[in-house]
Amino acid sequence: MNPHVLRRSFKEHGQGCMPLKDLSMEANINFRLLRQLGMFAVVAQERNFSRAARKMNMSQPPLTEQIKQLEEHLGAVLFERTSRGSELTAAGAAILPAVKQVADQVFWLEQIVRDLACNPAGMLHVGCVSTTMLTRAPDMLEAIQAANPRLTIKTCEKGSLDALADLKAGQLDLAFVRSCTGDLSGIRIVPLHTDQLAVALPHSHPLAAMGSVTLRSLQSECFVMLRREANSAYHDTIMQACTEHGLIPRGLHEVNSSNSLIAYVGCRQGVALVPLTMRHVAPQNVVVLPLAENIPLATVSVAWNESRQLPIFKQVRQWLETEGLLAPD
Repeated sequence: MNPHVLRRSFKEHGQGCMPLKDLSMEANINFRLLRQLGMFAVVAQERNFSRAARKMNMSQPPLTEQIKQLEEHLGAVLFERTSRGSELTAAGAAILPAVKQVADQVFWLEQIVRDLACNPAGMLHVGCVSTTMLTRAPDMLEAIQAANPRLTIKTCEKGSLDALADLKAGQLDLAFVRSCTGDLSGIRIVPLHTDQLAVALPHSHPLAAMGSVTLRSLQSECFVMLRREANSAYHDTIMQACTEHGLIPRGLHEVNSSNSLIAYVGCRQGVALVPLTMRHVAPQNVVVLPLAENIPLATVSVAWNESRQLPIFKQVRQWLETEGLLAPD
């Protein structure tokens, strides 16, 4: 969290605000309270009023007074003075996560306003797991761009869980994900493509000329494997498939991403079980072959937060309907 966000965003406000208990409309935002919460966040981070005041380019007495007013407003003491500075009380620690969320939302609001100032036609924020961009995602984004030439599409790499959380928070507009777990209320998810398990081999490997290979035929190989901590669901799916088809992989290296798997194979450090879509990005010294067992690995889906009701979602649905991926409403 940027500790200056609330202070910077609302430093021009602060007088004549409605009490928090009287907030009933969006127009009645208590800017003084938001400003004080921003100060609270900085003090909580610095654990020292003097350092926090210097960080905010203000003197300590006004900062102390603002925190005192905040404590009176909330009816709770937020900081306890100690010989080492200022420590959060139980009440202060309790509200800190919520204050961080407010600061993050204000920061995102500022980002949206800046984006619109630079491009009045708007910006589409898209999060994606890297391998999802190798299948249907580019076609969808290209169609959206063609229909909205002035729209800026900004993509970023995101894990599935983080992307879904950002959709709920309004920090992403679309997400291309592999796994869909957790609280999905309000999130529309449409499957696009089911990836298959494949094997990546050095191009000079004796099996590289085959059309496909079996898992059992890899029994004598040394494997480059994805570290379980990097993606437990992916790791467990592969290990279960190996067990069911009579393969006990001997791990030589453990890495953190599918791209690293391919890179290690290219350096002749072993073979690797990877999504079949990785053949689109494998270098010339790596061959990615399908498995004869035809093992489903993961379903790539597109997701969005329907509660936001962005106009662009209509075009997303239209593209999905045209591709036969979504039934007309």
